[in-house]
Amino acid sequence: MHKFLLIVQSPVLEAQLCGGMKEAREERVTIEGMQPSVFRALLHFIYTDSLLDMDEFQGADDDRNEMIRHLLVAADLYAMDRLKLMCQSILCQGLDVKNVTTTMPLADQHHCDVLRDACIELLSSNMDEVVATEGFVDLRRSCPSVLVDALVDASIKTCKHNYGNQEGYSATPQKHSTN
Repeated sequence: MHKFLLIVQSPVLEAQLCGGMKEAREERVTIEGMQPSVFRALLHFIYTDSLLDMDEFQGADDDRNEMIRHLLVAADLYAMDRLKLMCQSILCQGLDVKNVTTTMPLADQHHCDVLRDACIELLSSNMDEVVATEGFVDLRRSCPSVLVDALVDASIKTCKHNYGNQEGYSATPQKHSTN
């Protein structure tokens, strides 16, 4: 029963437990580099298809967000797409100017398109405030392409606001022939 639940929720665990790997022969998977609380939350999701009650994590919202960040990493590691989407949704809800500079690299590294788009939206709408944060220098170094995307997004918004839908105006680049 336990093995079945693990392989249904995770293609990675399925490969480990049903493939030619040593875990299949030993019927044991060793989980390394994961905090016990994150592992507990991961198992809870595997068995219930729901998140742990985050109120169990006492402290500020930062503690809960940090737990969700770690759970998103685990969901990506074990290819648990539904859990990954749930974590992205929660992180999007708590996204603000103070944490966007640390959330963006996480979204980029773990291929979280929903979260990445939300970060770009927040960056493009609040660029002056984000630039003033301590994390901006790290963001500029770790995700320069994201800043370009945010600047393009902000420019398009500004153009649309200033010029509206005037005839001949397009917010998307146009190819011009050289003939």
